[in-house]
Amino acid sequence: MSTEHNKAVAREFFARFSASDIDGALNTMTDDATWWIPGKKERSPTAGLYPKDKIARLFNRMLQALKTGLEMKVKACIAEGDSVALEVVSSGDLKNGRRYRQEYHMLMQFRDGKISAVREYLDTQHAYDVWIAPLTEQELESSGSTSPKSDGA
Repeated sequence: MSTEHNKAVAREFFARFSASDIDGALNTMTDDATWWIPGKKERSPTAGLYPKDKIARLFNRMLQALKTGLEMKVKACIAEGDSVALEVVSSGDLKNGRRYRQEYHMLMQFRDGKISAVREYLDTQHAYDVWIAPLTEQELESSGSTSPKSDGA
């Protein structure tokens, strides 16, 4: 396929993801596609190499935690051969009150007109702070949740 076709498919992936159409986004990928997220597993539970079915579960868990989905905008896109490099920004508000504002570099590999591999580079500390870190007392109060600490009663 042409580099222009690959760029269009990459943009379609993010458009579908932004519309909370995870199945549609996944349909732009080969059945054996992989997705790599950086980080040390002991510090960032989402780090690692995922097959398509496991990245689908991660994407769906993310959407369940968000108020209205995750808007992803492609800021820049270049392609050479079977590779597409993208600069992407995202914005979404979690149901717990946290705000996710991320910047990414994505390197996508293509085979037969579909995405066959993704390497995602992002601010792992921000991802941890928003998605994984325990809620603070103030966040618990703001979200209307009760504190996990005992009140002594």
